[in-house]
Amino acid sequence: MAESTLKHTTTVSLFWSFTDKFGQQLINLGTSIVLMRILDPSEYGLIGALALFIAFSSLLIDSGFTRSLLNRKGISPAEYSTVFYFNMGFSILLYLILFAMAPLLAGMFHEPRIAPVSRILFLSLILNAGGIIQQTVLIKRADFRGITKVNLAALLIAATVAVIMALNGFGVWTLVVQALLFAFFRSLFLWLYSRWIPLRFFSLTILRSFTGLSNKLVLTSMINAVFNNIYPAIIAFFYPNSMKQVGFYSQANKYQEIPFGILSNTFRSVSMLILPEINEQRERLKRVISKMMKSLSFLSFPIGLLMILIAEPTFLFLFKEKWLPAVPYFQVLCLAGMVSPFAFVLNELFIAREKANYFLGVEIIRRVILVLLIALLFPYGIMGLASSWVVYTYITLIISLVLSGKLISYSLLDFLKDALPYALFASVSVAAAYFVTLDIENNLFFMLVNSVVAGVLYLLLCHLFKLEMSREIGEWISTQKKRRNEQDHS
Repeated sequence: MAESTLKHTTTVSLFWSFTDKFGQQLINLGTSIVLMRILDPSEYGLIGALALFIAFSSLLIDSGFTRSLLNRKGISPAEYSTVFYFNMGFSILLYLILFAMAPLLAGMFHEPRIAPVSRILFLSLILNAGGIIQQTVLIKRADFRGITKVNLAALLIAATVAVIMALNGFGVWTLVVQALLFAFFRSLFLWLYSRWIPLRFFSLTILRSFTGLSNKLVLTSMINAVFNNIYPAIIAFFYPNSMKQVGFYSQANKYQEIPFGILSNTFRSVSMLILPEINEQRERLKRVISKMMKSLSFLSFPIGLLMILIAEPTFLFLFKEKWLPAVPYFQVLCLAGMVSPFAFVLNELFIAREKANYFLGVEIIRRVILVLLIALLFPYGIMGLASSWVVYTYITLIISLVLSGKLISYSLLDFLKDALPYALFASVSVAAAYFVTLDIENNLFFMLVNSVVAGVLYLLLCHLFKLEMSREIGEWISTQKKRRNEQDHS
């Protein structure tokens, strides 16, 4: 792929991927503002306690084959069909196992409502499996615009029904039905839009051909799924009658992940498409990774620090006082969230370079560190658990940067040179905003003034010190003005 074509594809893909993730989060936020004011935190806790099993099962269903499909440059209909039938068959098998385990889960979490809720909620595994290959086909076509349309349409339908159910007193079933409807309509629309239909063909030989990379990827992803979702399960298991605390932690984690999830998924989606195309060009890879790190730093640090500052008035304004216990968890987790997108991009680099061994061996080391941190900080309660995740996230990033230094010579020092200026200016800007707004008592006004002061000062500092992302934004604005002038004169 030529440099100009790569740049155009990256730009278009970034735009639609960001639109997709931002649109989903915006709809989810609007829906949650309504639902969280109506539903009890313990009802969110029921869903949060099951997140570990959903995430783990979803990855088992995919088994890493989808990532292998994305990495290969020429995929036959037979290969797509084989992976599709495997995904569907395995999803049904897993659902039956989880269905039988429902009473055990209810006893483990000291909550009888878990059994009926889990048996219905886990149906989403089968529904989601039905659209995995169709989404892969669209990603291979770089049709992020189509994926955006599909996701937002399905989410709007699910959100509308959820709000109606909550207003009519359906309680936790509101959240269950919302998840099922989203999974159903998303898969349905993926089938209709992609127009991909599986052949009546299945081959174990083809399936085995993916195992070299996919086995290591799925083992790594399974470890990730367990530990990324283990905290609500730990809280539910070790703290009887703690579904409210599970709800507070789960929602705090969910909302701190919104902006960083948008950034991570946007850059990850584009990385999946771009990095495999240049995976043999070491210097070019280093330039692309460096540019992504600067772009993420420019956005992630000011967003994360501002969120910490305005957390309490935001929760009060949006969700009311019953959700205030979630604020301390939210603020601590933001410290981890603001650096998490960097690790996502580096993981895509390892996949593009087909270094799955990096994943498996190092992931085990990472998780041993996390287990030790959990054991060390567990006596300090839920806040100790949240702190263990922050420490772990920074260790994970350092390990990934050490590995990238070996792969493409993009080292920890290179990262610090790229990221620290943005982190420093974001800290100065948010600190200044804090002192300016000390005497403001109105929650909405406090949020708005902080956001404006911090944002303007941050952009000004980036411009004055001529940081690369500031220059690029200026060049982009100048280019757009020039194009408009040319169109006006034509």
